[in-house]
Amino acid sequence: MFDAKKLLDQFLGSQMPGSAGSIGQKGNDLMGMAKANPWKTGALAAVLLGTKTGRSLGSNALKIGGLAVIAGLGYQAYKNYKSGQPAEPTQSLPELLPPPKDSPFSTEPQAVSNDFALSLVRAMIAAAKADGHIDASERSRIMDKVHLSGLGAEAEAFIEAELAKPIDLDALVASAKTEEQRVEIYTASRLTIEPDTRTERGYLDMLAGRLGLPDALVDHIEATVASAKVSL
Repeated sequence: MFDAKKLLDQFLGSQMPGSAGSIGQKGNDLMGMAKANPWKTGALAAVLLGTKTGRSLGSNALKIGGLAVIAGLGYQAYKNYKSGQPAEPTQSLPELLPPPKDSPFSTEPQAVSNDFALSLVRAMIAAAKADGHIDASERSRIMDKVHLSGLGAEAEAFIEAELAKPIDLDALVASAKTEEQRVEIYTASRLTIEPDTRTERGYLDMLAGRLGLPDALVDHIEATVASAKVSL
């Protein structure tokens, strides 16, 4: 089995040899790398997630990374929810850093299984498919571009299969074993799309309900992701 965490990083644009430091510090180097070889950075998100979603996420995720952005946003939203703060988007967020190592949202290697990292990728692809714009022709176009990214045959086959099969909410929900993981599944999905159609909004509402997330917690995730997209 391929390394799903690396796929998630490549998927979101943070996979860069020799990169280190805070997520925000990678931004300038990643933007330069994107210009030199876009298919190995955040442009992959633009290809996989389509037009509207890809343009937003592909450019923003270059600055904030892969697994850490999902966990970091989820951690921030969950912390605000637990502290009773109002769920209101702000003009910008402080520099986003990975969650504390001792947090249930930790992205340390021993804290995140390969299976759950795969679930986060599945959640993002499912959200991207929610409006029904990825038909057979679009899948073929996407896979032509994915092949150029150098992900490897096994990862390519995984992406192709996920794009082709129906959304399986039962499996997605079952993959989240803790409340924190359920928060991350929803955060990954919300980060992927802007719910400005009834179909997309309906999908996110259904996902939140199936995950059993309280409305107030969902509001905090929505506000945190919206603020991140403004500031990135």
